[in-house]
Amino acid sequence: MVSEDALSVDIRRSVAAALAEDIGTGDISAELIDRHGVASATVTTRQDGVFCGLAWADEVLTQVDPAIRSHWHVADGDHIHAEQCLVDLTGPSRGLLTAERSLLNFLQLLSGTATLTARYVEAIAEYPATILDTRKTIPGMRLAQKYAVRCGGARNHRLGLYDAFLIKENHIAAIGSIGAAITQARVTASGRPLRVVVEVEVETEEQLLEALAAEPDIIMLDNFDVAALSRAVEQTAGRAKLEASGGITLSNLAAIAATGVDYVSVGEITKQLIPLDLSMRFA
Repeated sequence: MVSEDALSVDIRRSVAAALAEDIGTGDISAELIDRHGVASATVTTRQDGVFCGLAWADEVLTQVDPAIRSHWHVADGDHIHAEQCLVDLTGPSRGLLTAERSLLNFLQLLSGTATLTARYVEAIAEYPATILDTRKTIPGMRLAQKYAVRCGGARNHRLGLYDAFLIKENHIAAIGSIGAAITQARVTASGRPLRVVVEVEVETEEQLLEALAAEPDIIMLDNFDVAALSRAVEQTAGRAKLEASGGITLSNLAAIAATGVDYVSVGEITKQLIPLDLSMRFA
């Protein structure tokens, strides 16, 4: 999991980038407003969902105009309901107008991610399996979406290519075999100060047996149907953690979790989300 310091740095970076692309050489529409004008505004949700993105919104306000003040009625991870007021804002009118779109963009995207994640988590609440995200995130928003996934009740898979081994079909093809790839990963990991998880992806039951012989930490079962997943759980018998991946939807999720796999990784929660419908209005 990313540290709070690293996340804070990423929030400042992503907000600065968002404001730069939106404001450019200046907000010419806001310049129509009296420079000394002060206003109040509220942000309201039009939909039920799970809220996420408070720190990003506050950072937008800080970078646009530190004189803007926010009074939040919700916290990240809270369940919110249509027509609920999320935050009251007061400050310079120009600043509020300039901040509006970037503030809403972050809140809508991250709340949409948390909301969809929560639906997947709820769908398998009766099973011990854990929902994981993937690296299928919006470019430049990796840490933000990973945070939103946690707010939705799921767990993060690896953050990137640097913090865990995930040996996939092309790695295996380049190295020569599943066993050789896992052995090389163990050798490489031994030189690192912290233990690094070694995971391998398999596409057939024969590959599963080969992977089990090499003793990885996790085996990803790629596009196994429910019957094959059940057999894999029996064959593995706890010798490695099992992760179901590929073709996961809300409609088949419960059946997959019921097979006894440890994890279900879902790319849809960070790439197929629908941003939550929020609105900002001056009082």
